[in-house]
Amino acid sequence: MTTSQSALDPALAGGAGTSATTARDAWRPWPAGIAAAAAWAAFGALTWRWPNKVTGFSDWAYTGELGIAAMAAAAVLALVALAGRRAPLPHGTLARLHAAGPWLIALALVLSAWEILTAKTALLPTPFFAPPQALIEVYAEDWPRLGDSAFNTLKLLGLGVAYGGIAGFLTGVSVGWSRRIGYWVHPVLRVLGPLPSTALLPLTFYFFPSSYSAAVFLIALATAFPVAVLTWSGVASVNKSYYDVARTMGASGWFLVLRVAIPAALPQVFVGLFMGLGASFSVLVTAEMMGVKSGLGWYLTWAQGWASYVNMYAALIVMALLFSGVITLLFTVRDRALSWQKGTVKW
Repeated sequence: MTTSQSALDPALAGGAGTSATTARDAWRPWPAGIAAAAAWAAFGALTWRWPNKVTGFSDWAYTGELGIAAMAAAAVLALVALAGRRAPLPHGTLARLHAAGPWLIALALVLSAWEILTAKTALLPTPFFAPPQALIEVYAEDWPRLGDSAFNTLKLLGLGVAYGGIAGFLTGVSVGWSRRIGYWVHPVLRVLGPLPSTALLPLTFYFFPSSYSAAVFLIALATAFPVAVLTWSGVASVNKSYYDVARTMGASGWFLVLRVAIPAALPQVFVGLFMGLGASFSVLVTAEMMGVKSGLGWYLTWAQGWASYVNMYAALIVMALLFSGVITLLFTVRDRALSWQKGTVKW
């Protein structure tokens, strides 16, 4: 193409320039990814090559494996960072990875500091503190007991939250819809609802036939109160014009409850479930520590009794991931049930 042709056809020239700019942008490296790769490479090198400081027992296991794994992660990050937007990853995965760039750098730095303060210099004394590779040893060797504890915790939590959620939902709908029911139930909610469920531990262990059934009751009680109050608030605050329109079309009382009041109150119901889950987690761990002979709370007590703090930290990490996953599941259900409200609160 001659200079005169380019001048006569600026759109063509501009299009070529835009394509070149797009190509350069596609091949532009990811700076945060390069920094993250360097941080993970440094963590892997110091873990692998810096000798551990032995403190009264044999060396920490899985040290070399952790260092090699960190350097492999650094190599993958470097390849993705240098490939830029043309990295062979799904677009959504690549976008999330780019957004997590600063966190990847911070995580490598925290792990490096943790490794130096424990395995390399022993500035943090054992057995109260252990390096990251000690957690790998726990997960590799004690996974049957830890996995069984996590399963029993999920089972106990599921039963308690299910019973409490159903009871709280039915109570809230009844109180919000019927003044007669509200007259009798409202004072009970005001007096007994704010009472911490854990304060009833001695009574429940006496009246219930087993510690497991007592724990289910306490978790259900902790879940039911916020669900009941917020469901009641949601039903009571429904716009009266909705009922008037439904009545003019011949709607019955059950239709008003099932198809008008409950759908309009669902946002409040999910808020109550979220609050109930938070309360049930505390009651769950306390009940498992006090009387239930299984679960992550029991595992924490067992580990502390043997002064195995590494196992305790491993259980705490599993517990955090487990509870966060449960809340994520609740938000997923909420987003599907309330698609018109999706994105108002993210988890």
